[in-house]
Amino acid sequence: MTTDDDTAAAAAAISHKDKGNEAFKASQWSEAVQQYSSAIKLGAKHKELPVFYKNRAAAYLKLEQYQNALDDCTESLRLAPNDPKALFRRAQAYEALSKPEEAYRDATALFKADPGNKSVQPMLKRLHLIVQENAARNAKTSTKVTQMMELTFDFAAPIEKRRSAANNLVVLAKEPAGAELMYKEQCIAKIATLAKVEKDHDIYLNMVRVVASLCENSVERTKGVLTELGIPWFMRVLDQKHEDCVSTAQFCLQSIINALSGLKNKADAKPDKELCSRNNREIDSLLTCLVYSITDRTISGKARDAVIELLTRNVHYTALEWAERLVEIRGLCRLLDVCSELPDYKYESAMDITASSSTIASVCLARIYENMYYDAAKVRFTDQIDEYVKDKLLSPDMESKVRVTVAITALLNGPLDVGNQIVARDGILQMILAMATTDDLLQQRVACECLIAASSKKDKAKALCEQGVEILKGLYHSKNDAIRVRALVGLCKLGSYGGQDAAIRPFGDGAALKLAEACRRFLIKPGKDKDIRRWAADGLAYLTLDAECKEKLIDDKDSIHALMDLARAGDQSCLYGVVTTFVNLCNAYEKQELVPEMVELAKFAKHHIPEEHELDDVDFVNKRITVLANEGITAALCALAKTESHNSQELIARVLNAVCGLQELRGKVVQDGGVKTLLRLALEGTEKGKRHASQSLARIGITINPEVAFSGQRSLDVIRPLLNLLLQDCTALENFEALMALTNLASMNENVRQRIIKEQGVSKIEFYLMEDHLYLTRAAAQCICNLVMSDDVVKMFEGDNDRVKFLALLCEDEDEETAMACAGALAMLTSVSTKCCAKILDIASWLNILHTLIANPSPAVQHRGTVVILNMINAGPEITKKLFATDIMELLSGLSQLADNTRTKAREVATQCLAAAERDRIIERSDNAEIPDVFAESAKITEIVDDD
Repeated sequence: MTTDDDTAAAAAAISHKDKGNEAFKASQWSEAVQQYSSAIKLGAKHKELPVFYKNRAAAYLKLEQYQNALDDCTESLRLAPNDPKALFRRAQAYEALSKPEEAYRDATALFKADPGNKSVQPMLKRLHLIVQENAARNAKTSTKVTQMMELTFDFAAPIEKRRSAANNLVVLAKEPAGAELMYKEQCIAKIATLAKVEKDHDIYLNMVRVVASLCENSVERTKGVLTELGIPWFMRVLDQKHEDCVSTAQFCLQSIINALSGLKNKADAKPDKELCSRNNREIDSLLTCLVYSITDRTISGKARDAVIELLTRNVHYTALEWAERLVEIRGLCRLLDVCSELPDYKYESAMDITASSSTIASVCLARIYENMYYDAAKVRFTDQIDEYVKDKLLSPDMESKVRVTVAITALLNGPLDVGNQIVARDGILQMILAMATTDDLLQQRVACECLIAASSKKDKAKALCEQGVEILKGLYHSKNDAIRVRALVGLCKLGSYGGQDAAIRPFGDGAALKLAEACRRFLIKPGKDKDIRRWAADGLAYLTLDAECKEKLIDDKDSIHALMDLARAGDQSCLYGVVTTFVNLCNAYEKQELVPEMVELAKFAKHHIPEEHELDDVDFVNKRITVLANEGITAALCALAKTESHNSQELIARVLNAVCGLQELRGKVVQDGGVKTLLRLALEGTEKGKRHASQSLARIGITINPEVAFSGQRSLDVIRPLLNLLLQDCTALENFEALMALTNLASMNENVRQRIIKEQGVSKIEFYLMEDHLYLTRAAAQCICNLVMSDDVVKMFEGDNDRVKFLALLCEDEDEETAMACAGALAMLTSVSTKCCAKILDIASWLNILHTLIANPSPAVQHRGTVVILNMINAGPEITKKLFATDIMELLSGLSQLADNTRTKAREVATQCLAAAERDRIIERSDNAEIPDVFAESAKITEIVDDD
């Protein structure tokens, strides 16, 4: 680069710095960051490079991006050691990141370099106290850690004392100071040794929990744990017989992934891209080991399920975006191997699987396919599936064909489009139909399952009706119940492709009821294993699209109890049949809106128009929902809601929303633990599922005291789902219910109001003040009225905006409830803010607004209006003089004499207004003067007008 180029770059860098300074002064923090970044890029050799960095750090501090601010200050100090501003800003960043010791160190260095710096003195004083407290606490913690570690790892100590010490270590490990001390005391190495010989289950489990806690929020400790223990150690912990040990090991592995990627155990958490990049090698190694362990023949079925669930949770583009890498290392083939595993083929090399393994693997395949968002990725996914199927079919033995058929069924239950492509290949469907006609029970069973899965779409079901019905009828007469129930489900599915349209009946009249009765017998018959009952539930899932079947089923208590029992077991393989049956019974499925004009047009064009059955009327639906709620549907759905399938989560949310649609059942949902499940469903899954869950929470928040419905932390967690219902895509009913629930929540305490503010809720709520809808405007006004109890909301109204003006104008609204809420909010604002009092006088029509409030026909609005005027009088003499330069005094005087008992409160406040004005010598009392009765004078004028 030439000298001229260097000079031009330096000049450009200074120019960007100056623009950044201007943006910073204008409070445009993001723009300032961009300008300073450009200056850094162009001025890499500039003498003011340290200034560029520390200025950008200041902007980052304003944006609350404290880690970025810390990094910039460190770089500035590297270039210009002991720079006062860089030290001060780094101290601020350290303090915001909850690192008081480091902040104190920088503040002390700044004080030594510049003893006269007044801005650092309060910080130094504050940090000194915090550091002293931490030091004292750490000394106590250090003693506790030493004692608990000695007891836990002393095999000669009594077992009860060791268990108690292990419990205490779990608690200590959750504290940052305790975790750091334990890590330095070589706790990990001791745990590795203990795990080899420990026989007590509780102590073993607590040591795994300690490892998880040590990894949380610390990349350094996490890498140390991985180095010391190694990934195989976690796989050994995962491979246990006890379910709680498997889930704890799974949580521990997730904690490691979270620490390396910046993810949190929250539904809407996002990874830190920079952290992921820095720790890419460790993340890739860990996930690769998990993929390879999918087909590990030595681990248990529960461990295998836990590994696949971890992958499902983390491969998505909203998490670690690792799906393409999984395809690259041929993870799809391993998942298909799990799907194709059958308990019927038992070899020494067979994998141990659970009843849910195939379903969990199908969900994982579907989640991976979601990430194939461009054509080339989809082709790679499909090619690998194709290759797997072809390789299996090259073998001439029947076992390979059976395994391929089972794998295809899993694809049809997961990434449906890929499964349909495979079925459409030459010879595949013919092979499946041929297997169904053999005498081999295993072939008949897997062929039936595949035919059921293949008829998911209407066109496919219609085509299979022509080829498969007779085969399924033949299989239904089998002597084997497992074959019969599958054939029955196939017939149910093919016979229900008309959906809820009462006009389409693929089979004859009464056929659906006969099939339902057959499913019922399998469902409730004593001695039937869970697999047969699960398939019977699947059959009912299809048949209950028919309204007559719904009514027959809801009246059958034994069948309802059997469905509830299946759900409470939490078996993922039962999920689809049970939940879909509940959705159909509640009519909670997606309904096509029939526009009258389009219906007439369809009639004219002789197109088919869907017809609704009379038994699907609202009264019948509400009766069915009530029966299900009283039978404990909420608890049953909570057990099934642990699924990773977003579509299944949506179905569960739909049913719970249908139950919450009936006001008298909302308390039962809360009582049965539905709120916890709904909070999770409201933040993860499909958009429709999240909306249904959020609406359920809103409905609960309207009817039930929020302190009861959303106790503790839940009162804060519910805010975001409710605010999500205020988006323009949501219906007016969803908007209204969310506003009403937020109104109740805002009345709880300041913590709730602060969370609403933090989630940018005030502006979202204010938007509906301008909505041309009576109930939405009223609900928004009532919510704002509760929110102004917060000092931070008051500051928003004090700002350079028209918030006070708009609220004052709404006091003139024709709707009494809206006017009352706005007048109440204005009364609270003016009671604590002189600025808000002055802003009322800046409104062009302020006098008309006050006239409306004083003479309002509603006693409640009038009372609030006079309180506003009293607050304005108490705000200072200048505002009072402007008020009494008008006819306000006469109106207040007349109001103070009013004999109407319904307006006692307003009369008392009017008297206080006059007394306050007299106190400030704005008006003087004249005992001899006759006080005019303005209301009587007004009546006289009215009479004269009437006489004319």
